[in-house]
Parts: sequence; C-alpha cells; structure tokens
Amino acid sequence: MGKMTVYHGGYTAVRNPKIIIGKNTKDFGPGFYCTVIREQAERWAKRYDTPTVSTYTVRMDASLKILEFKNMTEEWLDFIINCRHGKSHDYDIVIGAMANDQIYNFIADYIDGIITREQFWVLAKFKYPTHQINFCTEAAIRCLEFVSSEEGIL
Repeated sequence: MGKMTVYHGGYTAVRNPKIIIGKNTKDFGPGFYCTVIREQAERWAKRYDTPTVSTYTVRMDASLKILEFKNMTEEWLDFIINCRHGKSHDYDIVIGAMANDQIYNFIADYIDGIITREQFWVLAKFKYPTHQINFCTEAAIRCLEFVSSEEGIL
C-alpha cells in the first residue's frame, strides 16, 4: 500500500500521536482518529478555542490487522454499536464511515428500541457519511509520520 495523507483535528499540534482511551466511547473504539478529508479534520478542530489540524503521511504496514468498511453496512452498524458499548476488538487499524451526530442519533434510537433496524437504514441512506481511520495500537501509530500543523486559521 502506498503513502497517503491523513489529518487530525484538535486543540493543539500532535507531533507524537498516542492511543486515546477516554471516558466517551467512539465509533471504532479507543485510538488515535484521523481522516483523509481535511475539511472534516477542520470541523473536528473547530470545537476548540485553538483549532489545530495536524497533517501526517501514513504507510500501512501489511502485517497489521486492518478492518475497512467500504460502505455503511450491517457489519459496520454492529461494529459501531459494539464499540460504543465498550466492547473491545483486536484490529490495529479500522477505517470507514463515521457515525456523525445525526447518524449516531439514529443509532441511539435503534439501540433504545425507538426505531427498527429497517427504519435506521431508511433514515441513514439520506445522510452523507464522513470518513475516519482509527489507529488502535502502538504498531499502527508507528505508521504515522508527522508532517506539519496549522493552528487557529481554520
């Protein structure tokens, strides 16, 4: 696999990424989240007083265990539900659509029994998914090479 550019949006430059295990559960579990879509990283960064986008090159190590969801599928939905409930997985890297706030509201409604799985898919197909790459292990983090960061000009 060749090199690609990825972006991370936050409140400061992240020269040395680390696995983040926070209080809040994320779509693909604990890790360091990036995207290939710069505008999305800018949106992530705008939540902070000092919005900063860090840029990296990444070359995926073929020996790593990588899970990629090419589309929003039943498997993708079940994986996110499991991760959001704190269930761990053994992947080094997980790539796929992000359950943005609107999509996640639909997932929460499904989990709570407010809507059926079929209703979830009807609602979700009209939303445009985003993109995320979660570097879940230290071996995955080593694939990242810091390039630059831009602060506060977003």
